[in-house]
Amino acid sequence: MQPAEPTLAALPNAVQRYFLATRPAFLSVTLFGSLIGLGTAHASDVAIAWPTALVTLVFALLAHAGVNVLNDYYDALNGTDEMNTERVFPYTGGSRFIQNGVLTLAQTARFGVALFAAVMLAGIWLAAVSGRGLLVIGLAGLVIGWGYSAAPLRLNSRGAGELCVMAGFALIVIGTDYVQRHAFALMPIIASVSYALLVTNVLYMNQFPDRKADAAAGKHHWVVRLAPEQARWGYVMLAVAANAIVDMGGGFVAVREGKVVASFPTPLNGLVSDRSFEEARSSIQDLISAWRALGCSLKSPQTSLEFVTLVTIPRLKISTKGLAVVEGDAYRFVDTVVV
Repeated sequence: MQPAEPTLAALPNAVQRYFLATRPAFLSVTLFGSLIGLGTAHASDVAIAWPTALVTLVFALLAHAGVNVLNDYYDALNGTDEMNTERVFPYTGGSRFIQNGVLTLAQTARFGVALFAAVMLAGIWLAAVSGRGLLVIGLAGLVIGWGYSAAPLRLNSRGAGELCVMAGFALIVIGTDYVQRHAFALMPIIASVSYALLVTNVLYMNQFPDRKADAAAGKHHWVVRLAPEQARWGYVMLAVAANAIVDMGGGFVAVREGKVVASFPTPLNGLVSDRSFEEARSSIQDLISAWRALGCSLKSPQTSLEFVTLVTIPRLKISTKGLAVVEGDAYRFVDTVVV
């Protein structure tokens, strides 16, 4: 039986109303992301500082809650949720708190901003004890969370929503690891890939019942841009890619029509291949050819991620001491605080 939508009469307690407005059942995906981040730090022999780990977990959940609340607010402003008559509550069509009169638009906006403000204060404290690189992670997460639905960015309406979700949830893993490690590392980035792909797939699947309402409101994500017969393959491709990377113990894959057409495993700590030079070269060439066939125009896609932490290669890089700009034979550190 489908759960009943919220009503003011059914939720007389104000605390309960605001708590349920965050859609707490869906916050579990952030919990798992934080646990993955703690796991990558522990696997690297980093001693877990449980007080900061707990603060990180709590405020990661609050960040996700704030994104949910503000997404409801902006979807109410553009009329998406009001027009959605094919929703599958509680999975699609928003929380229905605004549409059913449980919270007003103004109350929802103030609540979302308050959640984001709390997260920003906690993030500043965590950055003070773990490193300023966390400010970069936090700022990116807040921009993604706000810009996903809000004007003028409205990233989901521009076909970037799926990428934003993947990047946003990957940042949870990377940020949780950073708080413990006090530095950027490649392991949490790689560990976040399968997790982020699967979370993105949940969003992708949930966009199908909302397709007509989203199209009418101008939210042109990929389920809207593609015909349903084509869009359904996106779900299969994301799931296949995520599980293939897990099965390989790390690596790269190319997926077409639900099948892995090329792969390059890196099973040694999820970072290094155990293949011979000849085998590795052949696999990478096949992988790049497959990516080309799928429309990727990058010269060497796999190296874009592999070398982001290598400060000897131009231009903007992530180091254990912060952001570094490589210029000629020298490099300089970049202040991550804008004043």
